Amino acid sequence: MPERHEQDDQEREFDLRWAESAEHKEPSARARMLAARWKENPPGPVPFRGEPDYVARRQRRSGWISTAIVLGCVAGVIVLLGYVNFRGGY
Repeated sequence: MPERHEQDDQEREFDLRWAESAEHKEPSARARMLAARWKENPPGPVPFRGEPDYVARRQRRSGWISTAIVLGCVAGVIVLLGYVNFRGGY
């Protein structure tokens, strides 16, 4: 039984080497689909990076908002625990 497994591995290795050494490689299905679509309707120019100012502003603002919310919740829990401890009379 181990011999068959070893033989399958060798055949698979041979197939992979044979496939990788092919001179002509067919494009993927997605590449063929996009090529056909773009032949009829080519895409417009697109910047290398999309609107970095908007993304940076949004990330900065959302970072501060989430930080303020977390700190507010922590402060609220501390105040609530202090109030419960104070009312408990321990």
